[in-house]
Amino acid sequence: QVQLVESGGGSVQAGGSLRLSCATSRYLYTFGWFRQAPGKEREGVAVINSDGTTRFAESVKGRFTISQDGAKNTLYLQMNSLKPEDTARYYCAAARAYWYSPPLSSDVYNYWGQGTQVTVSS
Repeated sequence: QVQLVESGGGSVQAGGSLRLSCATSRYLYTFGWFRQAPGKEREGVAVINSDGTTRFAESVKGRFTISQDGAKNTLYLQMNSLKPEDTARYYCAAARAYWYSPPLSSDVYNYWGQGTQVTVSS
């Protein structure tokens, strides 16, 4: 079993920045950040594999960065130029499998954190 604990959420004005962190109990091949807004389906935001290959949702490209610190077993999501439409609960997820191009689909991720709320006001 892998435990994932997110932190770093909060409220910020449009144009601001936040950095989310996800502490993992052990390292797996693929990690990702997902979000879910009220009344909407969960969507992939940014993912990274053990090689450091990343993928981003089109809506966050150029604004969000995903990174990992293997020594600290921590995953990060740096979010800049935040918009009100980024408001959602953000979840950290991990997958046991490796993909050359890590997937943004939530279906293949095996472990999930409880999430952290991000609210962006206009």
